[in-house]
Amino acid sequence: MIFKQKKKSSFEGGGLSLFEKVEEAIRAEKIIKGANYTAKLVAPPPSLRKGCDLAVEINLIEQMGIERLFKQKDVAYIEIVPLKGAGKLLEIVKTTNFRDGTMVKAGNMKVTFDRDTGIILNISGGGCPDIPYLHSQLIDKKLTEAPRPRDIGFTLCALMMDRAFAECLEIWTKGAA
Repeated sequence: MIFKQKKKSSFEGGGLSLFEKVEEAIRAEKIIKGANYTAKLVAPPPSLRKGCDLAVEINLIEQMGIERLFKQKDVAYIEIVPLKGAGKLLEIVKTTNFRDGTMVKAGNMKVTFDRDTGIILNISGGGCPDIPYLHSQLIDKKLTEAPRPRDIGFTLCALMMDRAFAECLEIWTKGAA
């Protein structure tokens, strides 16, 4: 039996769940959120990296419930550690404005869009095999009409591109309103 937690309005964080594989970190975030806990994929400080370049930030006070959930769902995690004193989380998403466009970088994936039209001008970065396909599906499409990279991609590059895409979409919708 899984007890669902009531969603909190703010995210206190304080803990990181570490993983050997990127796929497990992505799966764990979905499982945690599906049980109404608050979680966020983050880049851990280098001193805490155990396998992959992703970790899931959690509210440390929810650790026992999340560990129970991981056991029930057979999530392969290395450990959950407190962030205090471990260093600063690395910022995954960065935004750069150009004359007519905005570029959002998530990890090493970049999405650039025209601020006037919302049309995706360029995507770049990464070396994953699904990037050419994602490029063909996103270029020259409006942000509001393009498919989400997470829905059509299969790799860490697609996940990071989706993070950049989501930020672009948020910037565009706020600016267009």
